[in-house]
Amino acid sequence: MKQETRQEEIIRVAAKLFKEKGYSAVTMRDLATAMNIKAASLYNHINSKQDILESIIISIAEKFTVGMTSVLASNATCIEKLKEIIALHVEISSQNIYGMAALNHDWMHLESQLNHYKKLRSDYENDFKTILIEGVNSGEIIDIKPDVMMFSILTTLRSLYLWIPKKEDVNLKELTNNLNEILIKGVVK
Repeated sequence: MKQETRQEEIIRVAAKLFKEKGYSAVTMRDLATAMNIKAASLYNHINSKQDILESIIISIAEKFTVGMTSVLASNATCIEKLKEIIALHVEISSQNIYGMAALNHDWMHLESQLNHYKKLRSDYENDFKTILIEGVNSGEIIDIKPDVMMFSILTTLRSLYLWIPKKEDVNLKELTNNLNEILIKGVVK
C-alpha cells in the first residue's frame, strides 16, 4: 500500500473536519490542531483552505466524470448502464465518505473552480438523463419524466456517504445489488 503524503493527509483530515463542522466553520488552526502541528506548517504543503476544498471536490467530480464516460462508451443496455452507475456511486462514496459530504454540501464555496464543477455536474446529469431517455425510447424503462427518474435515483446515490459509515460491516457488492433491485426494479412484488 502506498504511503500517504503529508498533503494527502492534510486533505483527508480537512475533509473529515468539513463534514463534521462544515467548510465555513473550519479554520486552518482547527486543521493544524487536528493534525497536531503548527498552523504555519500547513502552508508548507498547501496554499489555502480553498485549495483543499477544490482538491477534494474536483477530484471526486472528475472520478464521476471518468466513470460516466466509461459507462456511456460501453455497448451495454440502458439497464446495465444504470447498474454500472449505481456501482460507480457505491465505489466512490465508500472510498470518499468525507469528501462526498464536501461535494454535496460545500461545493457552493468553490471560488475559481466553481464554474468547472458546475459544468462537470451538469454534464454528468445530462449524460444520466440521456441514458434514461434511450431506455425509455428502447422500451427498457417505463415512460416517466427522465428528470424525475434521475432526481430520484441520484438523491439516493448522493446520500450514500451518510448511510455507509453507520454500518459496521457493509458488503459493497451486496449494497450495489440491493440498490440495483430497489432503484431499478422498485419495491413492487
